[in-house]
Amino acid sequence: MSSKASISPKEVTRLIKKLHPFRFEKGLIRVGPNKDGGYLVPNDLEGIHSCFSPGVGDCSDFELWCFNQGINIFLADGSVDYPDLDLDAKDFHFLKKFIGQKDDAKCVSLNTWVQSHNYDNNNDLLLQMDIEGAEYDCLFEATSTLLKRFRIMIIEFHELDRLWQPDFFRRAEIVFEKILDTHVCIHIHPNNNVKIYSQSMVDIPPVAEFTFIRKDRTKSTRYETRLPHRLDYDNSMDLPSLVLPDIWYKKRWWDRVFSLFG
Repeated sequence: MSSKASISPKEVTRLIKKLHPFRFEKGLIRVGPNKDGGYLVPNDLEGIHSCFSPGVGDCSDFELWCFNQGINIFLADGSVDYPDLDLDAKDFHFLKKFIGQKDDAKCVSLNTWVQSHNYDNNNDLLLQMDIEGAEYDCLFEATSTLLKRFRIMIIEFHELDRLWQPDFFRRAEIVFEKILDTHVCIHIHPNNNVKIYSQSMVDIPPVAEFTFIRKDRTKSTRYETRLPHRLDYDNSMDLPSLVLPDIWYKKRWWDRVFSLFG
């Protein structure tokens, strides 16, 4: 990517600040393995009817955990024939299609996928999405009504280093603003498979896992001031650890002072 910034550091920083995670009053739990495929989730899962999980990797421990909690699980991915899930086929739903922007032979929109199961609109849902960059188009097309049905959303956002590019920034901004209209961010974890990208003194993790909770489930006005969380683990054990850059959260003022003076 060119080092020339078309979007100003002020604009990029303004968007980042909107995503500063709040401290969830009920705390976070880890679901899935202590590596890639595990996520920090708000301790507020009781009553969630179903988990929709687009993007099937080589580990489905997250979805298995949900199933064991009595949550229906739905998986979708056009790049695999079947998920590596030690369950009877009748115990879960798998769609061999990509979740994307439109409906065609290979893809289905998030709206269509969820609505095809004819769930009562009063049921709270969980979204766990890792679709390798297609999340922006998918969420851009998703209706606000649908997004509000997800009590919790765990989304891995890719290519965040492209926030300097005008077209990408505007689309990403729309997607994040749509999410923040109904949800608040409560955790960010950088994926250490990709190094931090720095430009104009702004540090950006190109890939990061974001956890959001719907606004009616929290009254917190306190920002998270200490990251990483004690339950965070690197996505890859074979690569150097990554720490979320200070600009992405409200680091305590005395921690900032200590970091400046060693």
